[in-house]
Amino acid sequence: MKRVAVLISGSGSNLQAILDWQTARGEACGYEVVGVLSNRADAYGLTRARQAGVETAVLDHTRFDSREAFDAELVQAVDAWQPDLVVLAGFMRILTPVFTDHYLGKAVNIHPSLLPKYRGLHTHRRALEAGDSEHGLSIHFVTSELDGGPLIFQQAIPIHADDTETCLQQRVHAEEHKAYPRVTEALARELITYENGAAVCHATNCRLPLDLEHLNALLGLAE
Repeated sequence: MKRVAVLISGSGSNLQAILDWQTARGEACGYEVVGVLSNRADAYGLTRARQAGVETAVLDHTRFDSREAFDAELVQAVDAWQPDLVVLAGFMRILTPVFTDHYLGKAVNIHPSLLPKYRGLHTHRRALEAGDSEHGLSIHFVTSELDGGPLIFQQAIPIHADDTETCLQQRVHAEEHKAYPRVTEALARELITYENGAAVCHATNCRLPLDLEHLNALLGLAE
């Protein structure tokens, strides 16, 4: 079982999806969440983790004079759990090479847009303001380039004429909760790895980024 550390800043809904998948799949998922860290002591995701019996930690970024100083202590805190995989699930910090180089090939992030479109914040609003016909989410390996690491997964969803920022966000979240646990399993089972700066899928006729249909096929899931 691969050891997974999850980093959060807020409600932890994707963390909950990953924990629920672990419970539902048992050893078949190939991973165990061993620690959850937040940069905010009031993040509800910490409560979710404690309710699941997972160890938690808080590292307040406002106590540090620089991003590099915060990241250096973040690395020490996460390393204490000896993770095989670090999952960023709504961790609202721009990470420096102090962190990204240390976990290169072992850290993944989920982003609410079809990268490379709309890196950074307010992606749903930006997609609506641009008059896009579709929006979606991406899961990628973490590198020093903000929202720029090799893509593992992308799922597009249509934008409806009456969509608001809130309802579009809710639809993207629903897809995130399906995708992130499955991608975590694929990484834990080493069906997808990071090699020489690229994401690699170790299956016949597997092309990245995957969508949900092809991700389910990779995992041998009927749904």
